[in-house]
Amino acid sequence: MILALSIVMVVASLLLIVLVLLHRGKGGGLSSMLGGSFNSSLSGSSVVERNLDRLTVVAGAVWTISIVGLCLLYKNQG
Repeated sequence: MILALSIVMVVASLLLIVLVLLHRGKGGGLSSMLGGSFNSSLSGSSVVERNLDRLTVVAGAVWTISIVGLCLLYKNQG
């Protein structure tokens, strides 16, 4: 069980890194660098940003749950 949660934590960590880098901050971020003119011409770019926000929150929740689960498993083990 510890191995499975560790794998989930690593995957969630990598996913969080990618998702946070894709967010458009005050300076633009990687999302505008990869397709800034394309996103500005789309009328539904706010939908893309909302979906990116939702994915980031879900990945953060999975990461948090895996950390708490690992802490509980390690505490009960020793």
